[in-house]
Amino acid sequence: MLRTAALTRQLIRRPRQASRVLSYVQGQSPEPRVREYFYYVDHQGQLFLDDSKVKNFISCFKDQHFLAFFFSRLQRNEIGRYQDSFPFLSLCGRERNFLRCEDRPVVFTKILMRGSDAELLSYCGGSERLAVPFRPEALYMHPVNGRLYHPCPERSGAVGLVRSALAIELSPCFEYQQGQAPSGQPTHFHWAHHCYELTNELGEVFNQLKEKESWWPSAS
Repeated sequence: MLRTAALTRQLIRRPRQASRVLSYVQGQSPEPRVREYFYYVDHQGQLFLDDSKVKNFISCFKDQHFLAFFFSRLQRNEIGRYQDSFPFLSLCGRERNFLRCEDRPVVFTKILMRGSDAELLSYCGGSERLAVPFRPEALYMHPVNGRLYHPCPERSGAVGLVRSALAIELSPCFEYQQGQAPSGQPTHFHWAHHCYELTNELGEVFNQLKEKESWWPSAS
């Protein structure tokens, strides 16, 4: 319970958002037959129009077809427009959908069963349409912000955030070295009658991302 409470306190911290002054108009056309739209995804995996004044469950996008279409085309923004402020991009023909995020662009929200012995991690409200195989051994608790992460498609950022509510559900499954402080790094994860030794492979991925993701709040 003590470790769960400590993890809960860490997970509810929100990354600081630098003040930003952006110049754009939703649906703007910088060149013939090209439209540009701007979006934001929060730490719960909810997608909003970036300029929405109120961002909550009522105002976020919920249609699974749209969400699957949007996030399945997500890639790093390397087109030379808004790269610092909107580091990801979802292209649809001549429509450019720029995306910025509170933490990571992919946020895992629930575990889905696939057959009797396999699970999927679903992300950003897309259910089975947006999911990756669940790899318990690859879960990674970040030593700086205390949040939980799991691998995601490389083109979508390589690392996905585990939503805080799901992370708290999983927290009793972590094993720590005897005598280690509650805020320390776990060493094993117990899941489906198996004990997985955590690889911490995402630690190296995060080190690599530091060089190309200056926008990420925990990159420094």
